Amino acid sequence: MDEKRIAPRLEEENEVTISVISSRKNLPKEKITYNYIKDVSVSGAKLQTNILLPVDTLLMIEMTLKTLQQKIIAIVKVKWVKIIIDDESYEAGVEFVNTPIYAIKKLEDYISWKQKSNES
Repeated sequence: MDEKRIAPRLEEENEVTISVISSRKNLPKEKITYNYIKDVSVSGAKLQTNILLPVDTLLMIEMTLKTLQQKIIAIVKVKWVKIIIDDESYEAGVEFVNTPIYAIKKLEDYISWKQKSNES
């Protein structure tokens, strides 16, 4: 299988709060907690959640990476969805869109720092 990733990923699980900002029907408008983000890169991440998010749904995510004390807020677009357990657990690949450069830079610095510290 060809590798499609364009940036290094950090295989670390972090809590994240998501809010749906798409105007699609039947999606919650309040903040959704109890989500996790994994495999973070400067281009996207894998989101684990308890609601089914259709492809192309726009979300605002708020995350605090494990050893970074600052919150990162980003806009992401759902690129793919995988059902883990019907009506209970889902994974979604998300891509950062319209995310401020400073937030991407924070992620890039964090990923680089974690990868260097893991090599030591």
